[in-house]
Amino acid sequence: MKRVKIMVDQEYDVIIGENILNRSGEFMPKSKIYNKAYIITDDNVLPIYFESVGKSLEKIGLKVFKHILPNGELSKSVQALKIILEDMAENGFDREDIVIALGGGVIGDISGLAAAVYLRGIDYIQIPTTFLSAIDSSVGGKTAVNLEHGKNLMGAFKQPLAVIFDVVSLNTLNDEIFADGTAEAIKYGVLKSPSLFKKLCNFSRSSLMEIMPEIVSECVAIKGEIVSCDEFDRGERQLLNFGHTIGHSIEKCSGYAITHGRAVAAGMAVITKGAAKLGLIPNFSIYDQICEALKRHELPIKCDFSACEIYNSVLSDKKRKSENINIVLPAEIGRCELKKISLETMYSIIKEGLDG
Repeated sequence: MKRVKIMVDQEYDVIIGENILNRSGEFMPKSKIYNKAYIITDDNVLPIYFESVGKSLEKIGLKVFKHILPNGELSKSVQALKIILEDMAENGFDREDIVIALGGGVIGDISGLAAAVYLRGIDYIQIPTTFLSAIDSSVGGKTAVNLEHGKNLMGAFKQPLAVIFDVVSLNTLNDEIFADGTAEAIKYGVLKSPSLFKKLCNFSRSSLMEIMPEIVSECVAIKGEIVSCDEFDRGERQLLNFGHTIGHSIEKCSGYAITHGRAVAAGMAVITKGAAKLGLIPNFSIYDQICEALKRHELPIKCDFSACEIYNSVLSDKKRKSENINIVLPAEIGRCELKKISLETMYSIIKEGLDG
């Protein structure tokens, strides 16, 4: 079992192991005694993991409640959040109780936001069940739901008390959902780790599974290092958005039919290609290497939407400031840079990145 400490104001551990979901109660923080646990999950995860997690929490004396959402991005809505909060209130939850996010990124995001705003904040724990959520959304304290105008436009910073990840849960994922996580892992390689990037270029899913605790630990450690320097996303943390500005637009344009990981994959390729064609990064070699890694895992390097469609969605991005926007560009594999560019240049990057 591995532990990665996230060094923010409220420090916590990311616990990574095999066959540990039925021991979830053992990893509850010892500094506080809780009365009730409110497990938020979805209809895919419920029949696989709820019973083992619920029994583990009951074993340490918690009364367990559950709330089930339909699987998918459309559940990350203001309406779904309101229903959760009303249900918690109806069942008498207070600050001596805790929220448990059991599922993928959608569940983690909406659960964290519910914990952030209910009674102005109660404790919560993340139990991710996908590769993507284990290395991305469960760590770092960003919580959100989507608005009609864009992804993650309503949210709050709320750090979990712990993250518990059982690598065995990845065995239940189909190849496409597993590859969503691989896209984010490739992002971490481009940001900070040429050795991680090389593994992702050379290894298949089965090979990655053999070293999954190490892969997850490295990704979490990279994110933890960045978050610890910039917990509230005012500077360096924006590096984690590589591929996300265009990726979020692709998700929105598709009505969230395209998954987050696949959208980010295309977003990384499109922004790198466009930047290379405009001379904003050193050469096309970076683009070629990123494409090689993405294709290795059958991830997309482009999308079917027009430059105007993607650009109009980008205008709602949180990183936009008046007539400028902050973007992340790779200088080389293992090092990225933040750049402030004009919206006009952003449109040119999108257009050039989608061309051909």
